[in-house]
Amino acid sequence: MSLSRLNPTKKVIASLIARSSYNRMKFARHITTATHLQDKIVMKTETKNEWNRALSEAEKIVGYQTSYLSLRYLLSDEITNLAMHMRKLVGSTHPLVGTGKSLIYGQGNMQTWGLIVLLVSKMAGHAKGILESEQDKSAGVLMSQRTLAEVVEMVRTANMIHSSGVLNLQHLQKSGNDLSFDSDLIFGNKIALLGGDILLGNASTQMAQLKNQEVVELMCTAARDISDSHFIGERDVQNNPLPSDPSKKVEEQMKSAITSEVQVDEVDNRKPFNLKDVMGSPENEWTLRHTLANGTLLGKSCQSALLLAKQSEELQKQAYFFGKHLALAWQASIDLEPYKTELPLGHKLSLVSAPILFHLEYDSSLYTEIKKGIETVDDVNFYKIHKEVAKGPGLERTKELQSKHTLLAMTELYKFPKSDARSALENIILAMQED
Repeated sequence: MSLSRLNPTKKVIASLIARSSYNRMKFARHITTATHLQDKIVMKTETKNEWNRALSEAEKIVGYQTSYLSLRYLLSDEITNLAMHMRKLVGSTHPLVGTGKSLIYGQGNMQTWGLIVLLVSKMAGHAKGILESEQDKSAGVLMSQRTLAEVVEMVRTANMIHSSGVLNLQHLQKSGNDLSFDSDLIFGNKIALLGGDILLGNASTQMAQLKNQEVVELMCTAARDISDSHFIGERDVQNNPLPSDPSKKVEEQMKSAITSEVQVDEVDNRKPFNLKDVMGSPENEWTLRHTLANGTLLGKSCQSALLLAKQSEELQKQAYFFGKHLALAWQASIDLEPYKTELPLGHKLSLVSAPILFHLEYDSSLYTEIKKGIETVDDVNFYKIHKEVAKGPGLERTKELQSKHTLLAMTELYKFPKSDARSALENIILAMQED
């Protein structure tokens, strides 16, 4: 975020972000006047218990579970048949099995995005004149906002299934001769494609039922951003992203961490992002990848929720940037997760995670090991990468990156009036912070 967009108080916050004194500290903030922010430091003693408690309390506020898989979905013929077919893959090596596990048991439970959208909806309220039949008074949100919450989770889940649940068979030796038509690999690909398409189809149907052209346009641009995220930078044969060669980085890109954030959406977040002078700069590259893959989806979902509530453009913009920075802080937390313990046998790392990108800036020789994954990631020594990154500065810089986006999300959050929903969002943010 450029400093020109920050008011004097935020400039102070932005300057503090660059300091390493934020490490291992959790932040909660409150507004004391209309123009001044007072920071208070909260030391965390629990993590998982705090996370579960924060979600439980948030669910009670809006009456919404942390997954779109409500009873009507579980009992639908499409989902039931799909689940039965997926059982056939248990015990196979198809990546869809791992994707399914990560969706259910994954760190941070990314399937809470619908909950966040509803909390933002309740926090902001809705304009006068909306018919009572369109309101869920018990939860304090609109029925259309509940539909939107389900849409964002379906789109998110469909993307995860399509991107990590499909195996490229073309590079396998004699794949056409050795794989039978009903092999686990081919069958798993069909189920992954079908499952993701079912979710996207349902999401499209529900968006159309909202009968709001602006919301449909906004959410479609989020889907476009997700698609764009799969086609930037170098990729291996399985379309897994690879970091840019650190030897090709441009010095001009490395001047300041504060000015490195993608700024296209500050003017018009419906326009495509510009890739110029981004790849090769650790923070620029990481921010662009995850803004496209996650940030705009959550941000535009929060924005759409307020659009449905007929709130002002200013509030909509605040909701967008809150969702975007929350998603980026969340991703930084996920990137740190593998380095809390020793790397389990056979576990693979994301080669474009923040710790690895920052380490490559510090020691470009590690890129020699990463390049081995161009043909297949099985050739990469992930244990070596994990060990080297754990000793370098990448983890500390990732924690600072997480603190940066946490503070930016908090800045937007505290522009909204104090309420139970705002407190619930604050608790969720604090619960996901790194120890």
